[in-house]
Amino acid sequence: MNRPHLPSLLGVFAHPDDESLLAGGVLAQHHAAGARTAVVTATWAPDSRRTPELSDALAALGAGAPRLLGYNDARNPEAAPGRLRLVDAPLDEAVSRLVAHIRDFRPDIVIGHDALGQLTGHPDHVRTHQITLLAVEAAGLAHLHPETGPPWQPAALYAATHPESGVGLLRTLLEGVGKTVLAVPDSYVTTSVDVTPWADAKWAAILAHRSEVARERPLPAILARLPEADRNRIIQTEHFTRLTPGPAKGDPVQLTI
Repeated sequence: MNRPHLPSLLGVFAHPDDESLLAGGVLAQHHAAGARTAVVTATWAPDSRRTPELSDALAALGAGAPRLLGYNDARNPEAAPGRLRLVDAPLDEAVSRLVAHIRDFRPDIVIGHDALGQLTGHPDHVRTHQITLLAVEAAGLAHLHPETGPPWQPAALYAATHPESGVGLLRTLLEGVGKTVLAVPDSYVTTSVDVTPWADAKWAAILAHRSEVARERPLPAILARLPEADRNRIIQTEHFTRLTPGPAKGDPVQLTI
């Protein structure tokens, strides 16, 4: 039986583990169908303790080797000692670094954070969302960042997100460890994917982030403490909002000047 053709995916996330938690299922799904997949991580240095964990997680998902922008975490200075925090980095510099990865990998679709910064509103998530929006558009324009290679325009950008109706048990769990819970209106979600067939790969990728599983407050640790049935209910569906980059031909909505 022929496998369905699926588009290539490039995930762009703030921290190691975001890729597994937010889009591990669709990354595994696309890899299983023979599509090219990869992940760019905005923070943590290549020689940090979390990079081997990220490498193991990406191997579980079939998403290649880590691609790191190398910035420091807004809340954890051990991520990339001596380097700029992502939230303090010059915007054009950060965009250029990401454009280089987009042009090198040439994905059909880019997946990133939503405007809220996911459930907890982490400042690195918010900043990564902003950088990704700009980089996806800039990657298709030859006059922007020409030093990073020939232009490439992804067909679509999707923001991983959490609708209000889909937060469920996560709200109690996150509030129980003192975390903020932010969600978007259900109408903001354009695509929901049942990733149950790839849940084992997704869970293996989450567990690969061993240092996070060993702590109390990170989501991988919270999930690891749950009964399997509850955990599966949380990880088996992934939600996204399509944010189409570039000029849209035939768009019925026109500006009137």
